[in-house]
Amino acid sequence: MVLVLTIGLFSASIPAYYDYLVSFSDPDLAPATVRANLEAIGISVDFYATYLLWVSAASAMVWMAVSVVVFWRGSGRWMALFTSLTLITSGTFTVYDGPAVLAEQYSAVWLPVQLLGFIGSVSLVLLFFLFPDGRFVPRWTRWIAVLWAAHETAYYFFPGSFLNTYRSLPLLNFVTIATIACIAAGSQLYRYRRVSGPTERQQTKWVVFGTVVAMLGAVGFAIPLYTSPMFAQYGSSYTFAFEAGVFGSLLLLPLSIGVAILGYRLWDVDIIINRALVYSTLTVTLGLIFFGGVTLLQEVFRTITGGESQLAIVASTLVIVALAEPLRRRVHAFIDRRFYRRKYDARKTLEAFSTELRDETDLGALSEDLVGVVRETMQPAHVSLWLHPDPALKDMKRAAIRESGRDEE
Repeated sequence: MVLVLTIGLFSASIPAYYDYLVSFSDPDLAPATVRANLEAIGISVDFYATYLLWVSAASAMVWMAVSVVVFWRGSGRWMALFTSLTLITSGTFTVYDGPAVLAEQYSAVWLPVQLLGFIGSVSLVLLFFLFPDGRFVPRWTRWIAVLWAAHETAYYFFPGSFLNTYRSLPLLNFVTIATIACIAAGSQLYRYRRVSGPTERQQTKWVVFGTVVAMLGAVGFAIPLYTSPMFAQYGSSYTFAFEAGVFGSLLLLPLSIGVAILGYRLWDVDIIINRALVYSTLTVTLGLIFFGGVTLLQEVFRTITGGESQLAIVASTLVIVALAEPLRRRVHAFIDRRFYRRKYDARKTLEAFSTELRDETDLGALSEDLVGVVRETMQPAHVSLWLHPDPALKDMKRAAIRESGRDEE
């Protein structure tokens, strides 16, 4: 029922949200300034509204898709069902603004929109207190969940009341949200160190990784809005990158939760973290080289010819293509040495042993080398090697003993 109601309200909100965007109904925006900024970069108001609509709507659809997969594959486990409910309501009524706009235009849907938004907001915080085994750890965190539910009740159902600290006491509201977020993070850390088993730790690593990267990504894209007057003007070219970056970053939340519940046995999160470090560093480095090369070459062409040239972009692109693979290998090796030293050393040790294995024929020497490699790479408390005797050799040995006995007789 929640799925059907959510899809219905989501679909009905699309045209209402488009009208809201194209008419600049947001009270925080200055329509004249936004129109002037769009005109300066050659973008129409229709394209602006369509872009913002579909970036946010596509994000909500990803949240819903992950929710449906978790529900379908959850095998009736209540934690999987709760996670599915959290994802579909949070992605549609908390991250996406369309249903809230629809409720402002049509009072008949105000109550269901607010109710589902309340469920999405409360369940998202509850998920961090309950994940992955469905128990409050530590047990007193259930009272923090009750406090958050009371906070969200005032926000969704009594928006004009003094109890709605978002409106009446913004500083207190910020402190409350920040404190609860820190307690939720601390709860996951405590659970990871003191309570969880190996499988649950792997699930926790996925969720923490997705949450941290999502928050850092959203904050990273928001920083220019508060540090540069040019970026702060809504309707500038940065607006489009900001919207895509924030919604794209937040998608790591449902995706990491979905992987933690459904596919944590298929992938190692450490590999994903390693690849994220490698390719994010590579992307930033290549981007800096590209823009630096374009700027430098444009200055050279401007000095020589008195104007800009497209050859600067072409030349910089060719340089990026030539540098991409060797730079990737160097970045990968640096990150392995710097952040994954034990695995890096283990890999080097195994590669050396593989080379030695091709040339060594003495079984005793190979046994000693194998024990040394295991001790160095895995570092167990005790290592021993036992070779199972070949049954054929045992039979031959017994036959030889019998034959020698007959000869003595």
